[in-house]
Amino acid sequence: MSAWRMPIEGHEQDRLWLAWPTTGYTLGDTEAEAEEARTTWSAVANAASEFQPVTVVVNPGDEAVARRYLSGQIELLTAPLNDAWMRDIGPSFVLGENGRLGAVNYVFNGWGGQSWAQWDKDQHIGRIVAEAAGAELIDSEMTNEGGGIQVDGTGRVVLTETVQLDPGRNPGWSKAQVEAELNRTIGTESALWLPRGLHRDHDTFGTRGHSDILAVFPNPEVLLMHRQDAESHPDHVIARENRAVAERWNTETSAGLEILDLPAPEALRDEEGFVDYSYINHVVINGAVLACAFADPADDRAQGILREAYPGREIIGIDARPLFARGGGIHCITQQQPKVG
Repeated sequence: MSAWRMPIEGHEQDRLWLAWPTTGYTLGDTEAEAEEARTTWSAVANAASEFQPVTVVVNPGDEAVARRYLSGQIELLTAPLNDAWMRDIGPSFVLGENGRLGAVNYVFNGWGGQSWAQWDKDQHIGRIVAEAAGAELIDSEMTNEGGGIQVDGTGRVVLTETVQLDPGRNPGWSKAQVEAELNRTIGTESALWLPRGLHRDHDTFGTRGHSDILAVFPNPEVLLMHRQDAESHPDHVIARENRAVAERWNTETSAGLEILDLPAPEALRDEEGFVDYSYINHVVINGAVLACAFADPADDRAQGILREAYPGREIIGIDARPLFARGGGIHCITQQQPKVG
């Protein structure tokens, strides 16, 4: 049995971590795009800071501009950055016996060595954040990102074959090897392997299939899954196949989960093509859920489903379209640090 276990996201938290957009496609090529990025990242950080401590990692020289956008109660930590997707470049926090906080430092290589990505600085953020948090560092030789794992806190994890088995990440690795390393590092014992991620997530700036846009455990008894009702959208078939795989796994493993749908927004396309807008990609914090909103008629329905899934938590919708245009969502730019004890 592993000495460590990654708790469910709804576990009480000490802090939420983010990184500040500093350069490249995330910040954008124009001042208007930079303003949009900074406004969106700060909206998430500022909303979270009303409920719990927040730390934002900033690239050297960005402290002044970040401070203009961020609430005064948010702490800044200066460290060299390439990008701003804290879920993936930061550590995955775990809990151990005797009140220990651990931080798993997976190998990060730009989402499988993507041609547009740089990670000479981001590959060190896991260690830097772990040290700042006072966590025990747990190094791993597996290439993985926090957005590629969704856990229920009791030993179950949702993965995708296109991420952990990606030849650009872990060439030659088997499912058994991946599961063994996850058992060692985050204490999971049962893996739901979904075939692939959403259509847009396999496009230029995608992750090749992160699970945190596909499925989430609001509690250990329920699995919420992305559903696309429009048959004209390629995600209609992808989501249906993922749901069938999850149902079969649920039966074969006697997991006893209630699998519920979280339907996609009505918007199907943007100027780049089919969107991967997903309400699954929210982050749970103390007393609230920061939910993706898309100025879409389906926003209210989705927030209602989340309200039922997370009783007692305030549901706060934040316009996530600028995040999705850059390849991610609210969950992707945040990383929760659980409370020990």
